[in-house]
Amino acid sequence: MFFKHRTESDTIKILRSLNRRTILNETDKQHLLNLQKGFEGEVMFDTLIEKLQCESLILNDLLLKSNNSTFQIVSFMIKEITYLFEIKNYEGDFYYESDNFYTMNGSKIQNPLHQLNRAESLVSQLLHKNGYNNPIESWVVFINPAFTLYQAPKNQPIIYPTQLDYLLKKLSTSSRNLNSRAFDIAKLLSSLHQTDNPYTDLPKYNYEQSKKGFTCKACLSFSIGVNGRKIFCYDCGSEEDIESAVIRSVRELILLFPDKKITTNVVQEWCQVITSQIRITRILKRHFKAIGYGQWTYYV
Repeated sequence: MFFKHRTESDTIKILRSLNRRTILNETDKQHLLNLQKGFEGEVMFDTLIEKLQCESLILNDLLLKSNNSTFQIVSFMIKEITYLFEIKNYEGDFYYESDNFYTMNGSKIQNPLHQLNRAESLVSQLLHKNGYNNPIESWVVFINPAFTLYQAPKNQPIIYPTQLDYLLKKLSTSSRNLNSRAFDIAKLLSSLHQTDNPYTDLPKYNYEQSKKGFTCKACLSFSIGVNGRKIFCYDCGSEEDIESAVIRSVRELILLFPDKKITTNVVQEWCQVITSQIRITRILKRHFKAIGYGQWTYYV
């Protein structure tokens, strides 16, 4: 069972929003694509392991700190032993040489085995410090069926796309039920999860230069009109309740500009097509807490 579910990172959400509302340079666009592709691969892995018939606890997207070092764990499974997985959604042809990974044009990429070894060492130290000495088995899992690694290293903890069935069978083999110790480890790691990610890499942006207006929930277009209690997209024809659209847009505004006070005027400027301030105020009062009075009211 999933003890800690996987969610899309704020970095992906912010970059996706900035890609609509500002002009991202090619480096930031590629960064967004890489993050999205990586997340898609991790979700593919989740889909596979949630079908396992054995008892286990699975924790995803852990950001932990051990010995003054912050590290990430993509997926962690607790059974009679513990498993640590580094998931890679690489696509295309790569080769391995002198302990490094390269694309076929010779560009060196980060060695996922190094990432795995670092994470295993740090989480082992963290568990030992808290009185747990469970053995840890770690794997780099290449999830994409279109991935090929030439000159592949032997005797390394790598699962290739053609070996996924083997991995699932291995993980399904268990004769023990989960005990309280397994739940204690899961609770400990969840409690130590860091919410502020020091690895977040975002371009500079500001409110004034960000494009305002509703975006279509389906196709992300800004071509939006209002019809009664709904907004509709001129491009794809999809509809959405105004209240739902306002709340969705306010959540995006808060994500992008967490220090900006959410007022009726700001929301009206952000959403653009809603002319009635009374309607916006009513929606905000139903979903947020009002602070202040009259023209100085803002919402949290």
